[in-house]
Amino acid sequence: MPFPLPALPQIPPEIVALTDYEPLARQHLGEKAWAYFSGGAADEITLQDNRSAFDQIKLLPRVLRDMKGGHTRVSLLGQTFEHPILLAPIAYQRMAHEDGELATVLGASALNAGMVVSTRASVPIEDIAAASQTQLWFQLYMQPDREFTRQLVKRAEAAGYTTLVLTVDAPLNGIRNRQQRAQFSMPAGVEAINLRDMVPPDMRPRMAGENVAFGALLDVAPTWEDAEWLLSITKLPVILKGVLSPEDAEMAIVRGFAGIIVSNHGGRILDTMPATIDVLPQIASKVAGRVPILLDGGIRRGTDVLKAIALGASAVLVGRPYIFGLSVGGAVGVAHVLNILRAEFEVAMGLTGCATVDQIQPSVIWKR
Repeated sequence: MPFPLPALPQIPPEIVALTDYEPLARQHLGEKAWAYFSGGAADEITLQDNRSAFDQIKLLPRVLRDMKGGHTRVSLLGQTFEHPILLAPIAYQRMAHEDGELATVLGASALNAGMVVSTRASVPIEDIAAASQTQLWFQLYMQPDREFTRQLVKRAEAAGYTTLVLTVDAPLNGIRNRQQRAQFSMPAGVEAINLRDMVPPDMRPRMAGENVAFGALLDVAPTWEDAEWLLSITKLPVILKGVLSPEDAEMAIVRGFAGIIVSNHGGRILDTMPATIDVLPQIASKVAGRVPILLDGGIRRGTDVLKAIALGASAVLVGRPYIFGLSVGGAVGVAHVLNILRAEFEVAMGLTGCATVDQIQPSVIWKR
């Protein structure tokens, strides 16, 4: 049977939470694509911790608060969003649905959700922009060929993307045993189409005894100097994605980055890193409000969004859940995932006495 299976004509009524999509998504994706999208690095300890860390944080409700005029709007980098929930960059979305990122951007537009488009999108970034009715950011992997990188940036600028997101935590892929066990390979007809004309790095399988990271891959990994070069060639604000160290957050601010995304790449790169929500308070303390902080990793409930904002984030990005919604329901599935999360977030705000996002403070977290 070919995969992915066609999207369902309507969302089954029993899907009422984000995790309800997972069993159906596994069927629609098939085992190889399921391993790619759902899996993490090595023993997947970080992948699991991203989720379990949220469950350890308890909320303290407040009562009899004045909630008139409440809303979920936020401002990020001078851009207004109806809610602080954005779609994280995920590659190769045509593995999940025949329309790939085009279906995703329709779902995001329906819920006025910002979308971060991956360098490794399976649809041209110009086509995604043409189909969009929402704010688009472009996620950039720095390529060894600087001129090719420059052209990618200029394409994003010309297409109307409003922010660049430089991802720096994955100079090479992690060891993904789940993908290896599933014998994952890229299906025919799916590619990183926006990198088509670039000379690829040496990705051949290594022989026993050969270096698998040092040499061809890490010799061309970007440095702080490369990041500064990127800042010099664009007038768009640039956010640094993949920060877990407060010291790296400080270095990013000093060099002129407009924001930070606290991320461990969804647990897909280096296993046994801490959960993003666990390191967020330290980074927020170091940043001290100088630039916005976003967070991804483990967001599955509206209460997770509230907890992240209470601990210092300005907004969050959600990843795997919308891909699962895409595989099951296409654009409607993406919109449904976003609507569930946004509704849960609004309810969580109401029950903790927060009429607006800026009222969400550390005091909503119960301290033992």
